[in-house]
Amino acid sequence: MKKERSAIIIKSGVWFILTNFTLALINAIIGVLAGSIAILSDATHSLIDAISGFFVIISEKLATHDKFNSYREKIERITTIIIALIIIITGLHIFIESIEKMLQPEEPDYTAATIIILIVSIALKLSLALYLRKRGKEYHSTVLSASGTETMNDTWISIAVLISAIFYMLWHIDIEAYVSLIISVLIMKIGLEFIFPHISHHHHHALETNPDHDHCEKSKNR
Repeated sequence: MKKERSAIIIKSGVWFILTNFTLALINAIIGVLAGSIAILSDATHSLIDAISGFFVIISEKLATHDKFNSYREKIERITTIIIALIIIITGLHIFIESIEKMLQPEEPDYTAATIIILIVSIALKLSLALYLRKRGKEYHSTVLSASGTETMNDTWISIAVLISAIFYMLWHIDIEAYVSLIISVLIMKIGLEFIFPHISHHHHHALETNPDHDHCEKSKNR
C-alpha cells in the first residue's frame, strides 16, 4: 500500500511539474508580447508550482527510503520551509513590480490570441486540479487532494488575469497592476500557509501531510 501510494504521488508530481512548466512558458511568452505584468505574474506562479513539484518528489523519495524513513517528518518540514520561502520571496517581487507599474503605468497590448491562450491556460489548470483531486479521492490521499486544491486556487488567479485582459479590451481601462497586486498577496498568503497551516483551516499543503495518515485513520475506524 505504501509503495503504491508513493508511486501515485510521484507520478502525479511529474504531471504537476510538466503542466506547470508548460503553463509558465506559454504565459511568459504571451506576457512579454502583451506587455502584461499580470500574465507574467501568473507565469511566475506556475513556474514556482513546477519547482515545488520537484521538492515534493524529492521529499517523497527520501521519506520512503529505508535509510531516511525515521526522519520523514523532518524531511517534510524542511522541504515545506524551503518552498515557502521561495513562494514568499516571489510574491514580494510581484508586489513590488505591481506598485511600480501603478506609479509608472504602461498600456498593455492584448489581442484575441492573448485571450484564447489564457483560456487554454485556465483549461489546463482546471484539468490538472480535477485530476489531482480524483487521484486523491481514489487513493484516500490528502497529499494529492491538497495539491488539487492548490491548483484550483491557481485557476481562480488565472481567471482574474483573464478578466483584467477582457476589461481592458472592452473599456480600455487598465486594472492589471491591481490584479497583479492581489495575485502577489495570494501568493504570499499561500507561502505563509506552508509554514503556518493554521492560517487557513481548509488549506493543508501536501508536504505537511503524512501520506499514510488517511490509511491509518481508516484502519482505526474499522
